[in-house]
Amino acid sequence: MDEHHWAPHRPPRPFVIPVKVDPRGILGPTPGAARGQRWERVWPGWYVPAGTDRSLPEQRVAEVGVCMHRDGVLTGWASLLLRGAAFLDGRTADGRRRLPVAVAVPPGCNPRPHRGMAYHQAPLRRRDSVHGLLCLPAPWATFDAMRLAPSTEDAVVALDMAAAAGLVTILDIEEVLATRSSWRGVPGVPRVRSALPLATEGSASPPEVRVRLVWVVDAGLPPPLVNVAVHDRTGRLLGYPDLLDPVAGLAIEYDGEDHRSAQRHSDDVDREAGFREVGLEMARVTSGDLRDRRRLVHRLLAARRRSRFEPEVERRWVVGRPRRPSYRPGRPHTVQMGSGTGSRGPNCTE
Repeated sequence: MDEHHWAPHRPPRPFVIPVKVDPRGILGPTPGAARGQRWERVWPGWYVPAGTDRSLPEQRVAEVGVCMHRDGVLTGWASLLLRGAAFLDGRTADGRRRLPVAVAVPPGCNPRPHRGMAYHQAPLRRRDSVHGLLCLPAPWATFDAMRLAPSTEDAVVALDMAAAAGLVTILDIEEVLATRSSWRGVPGVPRVRSALPLATEGSASPPEVRVRLVWVVDAGLPPPLVNVAVHDRTGRLLGYPDLLDPVAGLAIEYDGEDHRSAQRHSDDVDREAGFREVGLEMARVTSGDLRDRRRLVHRLLAARRRSRFEPEVERRWVVGRPRRPSYRPGRPHTVQMGSGTGSRGPNCTE
């Protein structure tokens, strides 16, 4: 039976909080040791043990967290990563460029920026200590991640991934917006407002979000269902398509690098065969497709035209697990759909 595996939430990978020089050698290296090969300077006066993996985004956050302005607090992707948002790793969509670590400071505070960080004035509500580093609460950190994003699409990705990690809901961000009657003068707030209607709390990965936005924004199609269970009429689980157009009967799957292994490819083939067996059309998308959005729109529209558009009563598949019908002698059996709507059909057991 197909299983749905995804991990948008994970504890941060081990990182080292830099320490200052300590003449006693208790809380940090002595001045002499700091000049040796066993320690590496990350900022003036701050050191980590030699061999520390400083390429990890968590390590970058830790190094900024100790040297930021005394009134500063980590926000945006940095705060969310420390809280477990696995896909918010401080890189651009193509993975080629590092984003600066965002630090929020009170209005009127203009500290001198340092390499690898960016200060942003914002009203500071509460400061949480997360793994020993000061962070804004998750809703406010997500709000900042959205308003500081380079595009509306990236803002949607930030919210979807924070929600997938279980850190926020869409309602949380709406409540942040409602804390002020006017956000005039605060950069990026219009981007947050435009991203909210496009967000969902069921996404599993950033590329999947981007495929959904191609479907909705570029192709102008109705919002699809996201990562819902699809069963046949007997109750057999067929899989969890990344996106599902229930009207057309079209399942869309994003194939990332994790789909390249022999076992994963075999599982994908079996799942696709199960979908097609019950009349669902399939469309697959890769990272290369996302680089040519016009071509991808053409492919998705073509796949939708190939779909069957079957009435619900004629479908051999259901969204969610079919419930056991209540049987009364002399009356036709009714299959209760997972969505709460019913249709006449054969007796269905779980």
